[in-house]
Amino acid sequence: MPRGTKDDGRELIRRRVVEAAADLLAREGRDAVTTRAVAAAAGLQPPAIYRHFADMDALLEAVAEHGYATFLAAKRVDPDPPDPIEDLRAGWDLAVEFGLANPALYVLMYGEPRRGTTSAAFQAGMEILLGRIRRLAAGGWLRVDERLAAALIHATARGAVLTWLSLPADQRDPALLTAMRESMVTAVTNERPAVQDAGPAGAARALRAALPEQTTLSGAEQHLLGEWLDRLAADG
Repeated sequence: MPRGTKDDGRELIRRRVVEAAADLLAREGRDAVTTRAVAAAAGLQPPAIYRHFADMDALLEAVAEHGYATFLAAKRVDPDPPDPIEDLRAGWDLAVEFGLANPALYVLMYGEPRRGTTSAAFQAGMEILLGRIRRLAAGGWLRVDERLAAALIHATARGAVLTWLSLPADQRDPALLTAMRESMVTAVTNERPAVQDAGPAGAARALRAALPEQTTLSGAEQHLLGEWLDRLAADG
């Protein structure tokens, strides 16, 4: 058998196992994802699972990766949104809606602090978020530096979903989600573009966001100017 055909067959079986585990997780919760149950759902004998995954933790990591990829496919990217703050709200809402629609999967993906940080799909999703933040910074809307903005946006969305899921159904008030989103917007953005203000901090953030796109300065010069701009932005 040609090697490519054998590898393709292994990948198909691996995908079938991951999808079976993801389906069990969605329908019956994490405790239902056992070797025997996954094997039965995938149409395999239980020992076959361990020819594709070292242990159950490795299988759950693959299910989480499947979740990141599914979420990434749902993201909508506008490279030039007419209103970057509304674009930020829409991205936050999409993340929360995904969590509420896929509670068990979301807890697996985001319930443990370090899970997903090396996932290619997770990193691609973070790049989309960083692109939104960079557009805010370039327009002078960003109140804090880009790394802090990313942490605040990600943390509030994660916290909103996990808090919502922890509440009894009769105590789940949509106003909680709206309040958390608007608190995030207030913490991250200015009411007006800061570049219109007299102070240097907003202008520094806007220039810092645009710096990687210019080609006039050398790498060393960009690095030095970036340090100066970071200090100016921090003073604001």
